[in-house]
Amino acid sequence: MKSETKRNAQGALDRFKYEVASEIGVPLKHGYNGDLTSYQNGSVGGQMVKKMIEAQERKMTDR
Repeated sequence: MKSETKRNAQGALDRFKYEVASEIGVPLKHGYNGDLTSYQNGSVGGQMVKKMIEAQERKMTDR
């Protein structure tokens, strides 16, 4: 059961990563992405964190 939950969480994060990459114009693809710059990869991670913080802040103020 626990590993299924972990797989579901990982799948959700992966979908989120590709959604964010698409939004900011980074051509992230499944599999090897060694052709992308560290700036491009970092911008995806940074935008993901920004969106997660914004969502948590909204959740906290809705209480």
